[in-house]
Amino acid sequence: MIRDFGWFEVLSIIQGMGTTLALAAVAFIGGGVFGTAVALARSSAWKWLRIIAAAYIDFFQGTPMLMQLFLVYYGLPVFGIHVSAWTAVAIGLTFHASAFLGEIWRGGIQAVPKGQNEAASALGLGYVSRMRDVVLPQAIKLSFAPTVGFSVQLIKGTSLAAIIGFVELSRSAQIVASTTYKPLLAYGLAGACYFAICFPLSRVSAYYERRLALKT
Repeated sequence: MIRDFGWFEVLSIIQGMGTTLALAAVAFIGGGVFGTAVALARSSAWKWLRIIAAAYIDFFQGTPMLMQLFLVYYGLPVFGIHVSAWTAVAIGLTFHASAFLGEIWRGGIQAVPKGQNEAASALGLGYVSRMRDVVLPQAIKLSFAPTVGFSVQLIKGTSLAAIIGFVELSRSAQIVASTTYKPLLAYGLAGACYFAICFPLSRVSAYYERRLALKT
């Protein structure tokens, strides 16, 4: 039965937009936690830890996000761990985000002048205190623009979750298009939603990039 494109369909797509934002937030927060560990490992004085972190980053940056989602969704049941599409997508995107954020923040850490670290060490601060109180606050400022830029890519990347049956913004538009036979309206509205989310973030990223360029 063909449905008219009405408020119910509009609300379905807007609900998918909310799900996309929730998924992106979970992946970004989880990726931030693991990404911090990856960044610290990449900046470690221990070579073996740097090698492991580099291999982790290379894997997630060198393989398609869709394949990573498939590995989680179809791989975990092989080990007897059965998860929902939501959980599988959240795990997959968290690992994906942690690799990219870890590399972004590693660059920020290494961009902090070595003299700052050496001065903190001369004052008797331990590694944890140097990182927490001296290095990381400066690294966060230096990495803010690319971090916001990556969040835009992460939000758009959530559309791949539709492949494994997760209903987010693009999947909601696909369902509406198939029931109303008005794909232009459905995907046009979904595209407008993506634009409403991503465009402001892109402008914020560009603004802070310009500010950082002026300071340097």
